[in-house]
Amino acid sequence: MPTYRAPLDDIRFVLHDVHGVGKLAELPGFEEATPDVVDAVLAEGAKLCEEVLFPLNQSGDAEGCTYDHGTVRTPAGFIDAYRQYASGGWTGISADPAFGGQGLPEAVRFVFEEMQCSANLSFSMYPGLSHGAYSALMSHGSEELKARYLPKLVSGEWGGTMCLTEAHAGTDLGILTTRAEPTADGSYRITGSKIFISAGEHDLTDNIVHLVLARLPDAPAGTKGISTFVVPKFLPTEDGRPGAPNGVSCGSIEHKMGIKGSATCVLNFDNAIGYMVGEPNKGMRAMFVMMNGARLAVGMQGLGLSEVAYQNALAYAKERLQGRALTGTKNPDGPADPILVHPDVRKGLLRIKAFNEGARALAYWVGMLIDTEHRHPDEAVRQEAADLVALMTPVIKAFFTDLGFECTNIALQTLGGHGYIREYGVEQYVRDARIAQIYEGTNAVQALDLVGRKLPMEGGRLVRRFFSLVKADVDAAADDDVLEALAKPVGEALGRLQKATMVLAEKGFANPDEAGAAATEYLHLMGYTAIGWQWLKMARVAQARRAAGEGDAAFLGAKLKTAQFYMARLMPQTAALLAQIQAGAGTIMAPAPSEF
Repeated sequence: MPTYRAPLDDIRFVLHDVHGVGKLAELPGFEEATPDVVDAVLAEGAKLCEEVLFPLNQSGDAEGCTYDHGTVRTPAGFIDAYRQYASGGWTGISADPAFGGQGLPEAVRFVFEEMQCSANLSFSMYPGLSHGAYSALMSHGSEELKARYLPKLVSGEWGGTMCLTEAHAGTDLGILTTRAEPTADGSYRITGSKIFISAGEHDLTDNIVHLVLARLPDAPAGTKGISTFVVPKFLPTEDGRPGAPNGVSCGSIEHKMGIKGSATCVLNFDNAIGYMVGEPNKGMRAMFVMMNGARLAVGMQGLGLSEVAYQNALAYAKERLQGRALTGTKNPDGPADPILVHPDVRKGLLRIKAFNEGARALAYWVGMLIDTEHRHPDEAVRQEAADLVALMTPVIKAFFTDLGFECTNIALQTLGGHGYIREYGVEQYVRDARIAQIYEGTNAVQALDLVGRKLPMEGGRLVRRFFSLVKADVDAAADDDVLEALAKPVGEALGRLQKATMVLAEKGFANPDEAGAAATEYLHLMGYTAIGWQWLKMARVAQARRAAGEGDAAFLGAKLKTAQFYMARLMPQTAALLAQIQAGAGTIMAPAPSEF
């Protein structure tokens, strides 16, 4: 049976020692979010994830959701777990207190998101979608819509979804056909069908608030003609209760490779009553708030699954006896040595560990930037934070999920045949991780967003900000022998990233295929560099604390050794990625369709 323990020691190290989470309490509205409060909240969140959500993960996967004539039932135990989750205030952990939320920083929600994804990804999808609906309405909803829906979403009494995709459209939202007909009372009648709707129908909440993309009768073609609408499953009464059924029905649920405890629905809208969010034909603005938040959340899914897979693979490697160490017996009292003595096993586990801890540092940094973007009194500081969040969003979504899937596979391989069977649980993490590379915009789409939109944005201002931050830390390490050795690979990776940026600027403008051919490699190059930069930050803190005789010497020593592994074993991939980018699109585009 698999196990999970929230990595609170590492979480605290990143939040407090590396990123100084205490400075968030200096932002307006976060005065009570002191380090002690943050630690207490996360300790309770860890307990919920370990003791309530994780025990339902394997059984939820085995049972899955069931569909019966439009009704969807979640796996056994999910209803009770959701009630505990909602009653504890976790549905509104970072929501505005004006609507019943806890008002904690987004950075705290990022940490809790990771723990949820490790404990039970399928379960986490339900409140995760509700938070996305909350964010979109908070940013673009009218005061009337906010008053009607936000308190219920924040309390967890009602769930939420985002309804974008249609069977013929996929990622190309510009060709969606769902219609919205205006009525005399100011509402709209929504007709159409949406597919792949996570949490589209379930038995956890009294009502479900669907945010739906649709077209007005006179809407222009493409994404410039899309509007967003709130379409509740049940029409709210004047006193805020679920009233008459709306014209929304679940046509079926998907039978999937993974996340089987999460209901993935076909939703049919038949003359359903909806209310516009934001302005006509500008619905993508509201939906992008939800989508960008969801992309960061999906990145945390990759990290969360990699973490729990690592914990179980490491435990197995310490206990499983097989063969003898190449340098001589290490377990003379046993018939064989633990497989952790073998270099290839150690290499795989260190690869996961180095990714997990580096990705955690990068993600929490971005979480704190989101709080800075929304709360800092200085407009220039807010803008810098917003630039960096925008740049890092596709990287976190795509790089974390590409590497997260790779790491869950390494974990499975560590267990050998036992990894492939259900009893040990790791095969589920592989199956669950695979979808994260696909939904909320495939990773190829994220790479195109990074190269085609984020790099040229504001004349390259976003990426220049990132370059300057990395270079400053590389330069600052020059006077320390240990840190200089770690900073050198980061500086070299930064140089390759800058060179790749110039290559794309020169070739991609003249021939878009050049940008398309290099996009994924460029995103990975930025991902490896960004995590390497975070490892340099962590190493600097670990080195300073160890020199001062502070903290757990073994913990800090392991940090430095893992940083050295990352620089020696993962950062060299940046050289290969640059070579692939420089190779251009020629060999990719040359074969005719008949030659495939």
